[in-house]
Amino acid sequence: MRDIYQDVTDKIVTALDQGVAPWIKPWSPSGSVYVNHHQPYPINAITRRPYSGINLPLLWAEARLQGFTQDRWLTFNQAKKAGGHIRKGEHSTLAVLYKPMECEEQTESGQPVLDENGQPKVAHFGILRTHFLFNIEQTEGLEMLNETALETEQSDPFQANSAAENLLLSSGARIVHRPADEAFYHPIRDLIQLPTKAQFHDEGGYYATALHELTHWTGHHSRLQREGVTSACPFGSPGYAFEELIAEMGAAFLCAYAGIQGELRHEGYIDSWLGLLKADKRAIFRASGHARSASEYVLNLEQQLKQMVMDDSRCMNDGV
Repeated sequence: MRDIYQDVTDKIVTALDQGVAPWIKPWSPSGSVYVNHHQPYPINAITRRPYSGINLPLLWAEARLQGFTQDRWLTFNQAKKAGGHIRKGEHSTLAVLYKPMECEEQTESGQPVLDENGQPKVAHFGILRTHFLFNIEQTEGLEMLNETALETEQSDPFQANSAAENLLLSSGARIVHRPADEAFYHPIRDLIQLPTKAQFHDEGGYYATALHELTHWTGHHSRLQREGVTSACPFGSPGYAFEELIAEMGAAFLCAYAGIQGELRHEGYIDSWLGLLKADKRAIFRASGHARSASEYVLNLEQQLKQMVMDDSRCMNDGV
């Protein structure tokens, strides 16, 4: 029987062994944009639905390895149904489908287990299934799905990124800048400290660092309550390495959303991550799940602020 957890972990470990963080988008968002395609994440070429969770590092790692320039994927049958086919000799890419399930808990005698309110307890779990994808560049006869790249002007590397600025502002996080040599999140003070912007080589480095610390910030006990933030995990411990892995992946997801070119900024943790993943084949799934929750938490705060601004604007217009 295929071990999905081990298959995925092996792919992530292989990439890390090569010094590559597979959760980072493998191409720069600047220089070109695609017509009718504004998704920062890989999407299904037919349904246009974005992939998420553990599928982001899996698809980005394969795109980097194969040199794909487009981030649209589909199954063998989808290509066939659309009137095309997969080129002979092309190899598929592993992806994972997670299906949430639930069932009522029962005793050994088959009786329902009741909660304190006398209601049946419900156990929640998920089923993993593998499916195999091909990049649109591995197909023939589907030229109508190829998106035209339009060249855009190269942006000033020190130009402020409005999308990232909005994420930081709408979070409400307390962020201070000091002329120091380190960036960190302080859970007790609930404070993010960053070096001054002038200390960074470029704006991408600044925002990637800020979003890394903002991902830590989401783990506070008043927010998502992640153990690596709420508990004292000493430097170098598995718990510390796991929280850093979450922050690295969460920042990468947010960087992709904001159109910031990603790069591995915490190379010193690779050995710790490798040890963690090799010891626990489910760790990368938990980390990507936490990273997704953290990034969605930040994005939801931004949407809430936008909605408040729109509501205030309507009220002002109605009062005129």
